[in-house]
Amino acid sequence: MRSTRAPRTARTGLWASALLSILAAVNPGGASAASAEPRYTPPLALNGTASLMWRAGDDERVIRLTDGGYKQTGSAWSTLRVGLYDDFESTFTAHIRNGKSGADGIAFLIQGAGPRALGGWGGGLGYRGIRRSVAIEFDTYQNSPDPNNNHLAVVLGGNPDKHASVANSPIPLHGKPFRARVRYDAERERLTVHVRSTAEGAAEKLVLNQKVDLADATGVDTAWVGFTGATGELSARQDVYQWSVGEPED
Repeated sequence: MRSTRAPRTARTGLWASALLSILAAVNPGGASAASAEPRYTPPLALNGTASLMWRAGDDERVIRLTDGGYKQTGSAWSTLRVGLYDDFESTFTAHIRNGKSGADGIAFLIQGAGPRALGGWGGGLGYRGIRRSVAIEFDTYQNSPDPNNNHLAVVLGGNPDKHASVANSPIPLHGKPFRARVRYDAERERLTVHVRSTAEGAAEKLVLNQKVDLADATGVDTAWVGFTGATGELSARQDVYQWSVGEPED
C-alpha cells in the first residue's frame, strides 16, 4: 500500500536540472559507432530483447526494444524514479520500422512494479500483465479492441484490451520517426500526450488528455518510467532515442 499523500509544500522532488537525459553524445576518442562501447547516465534496466546501441551513422545513443524478430518483448526503465506528486514531462523520438505492418508498437509507462518489469508479446506491447502501471500506447497494429493500426491510447492496470482513452494518430507511427511529449499535471491529475513528425517546422498536436491519479494507479509515490515494445506473428525494429524526463519548462 502506498503512503498517505503529503501536502504539496512538503513533497521532495527527484529533480535536479533534469531527472534523466539520454541525448546525443560524442563518441569518445573518435571511435567508430560499431566499435564504441555504449555509455549512459543514469543507468537503465534493460529486459527481454531491449538493448542499448549507437544510432547508425550518428553519435547518438538508442534504446532498441525489438530488433526485427518474431514474438519479441523488450523493456527499458530509468533506475532513477519519478515523484508522482510533482509535475513532470517526458519527450522522446521513436522510430518503428521494417515489417509490412510494423507490428505491434511501443508504450511509454509509469509503473510501480520495478525495474525488471516485462509483459506479454504481440498485442500486449510488452506491458500486458504489469498491473501497477499507466501505459501510453503508440500502436501500429490493429488487434481486436483497437480502432485501427495507427493510434494512441491510455491503458490502466496492464490490460491493453481495455482503453481508458484512445485516439487516432494525426501522423504515421510506422515507417518514419516521430516525436512525442508526455506531460503530467499532478495537481489536476491530468495526463496529456502530444505528437509531431520530425520534419522541420512540423506542428505538435494534442492527441490524448486523460484524468488519472498516477500514484493511485501505480500504488507508489515514486515510479519507474520507461518503455516497452513487442512483436508477434509480424515484426518490426523499434527504437527510442533523444529521451528526457524532467520538470516541465512552463
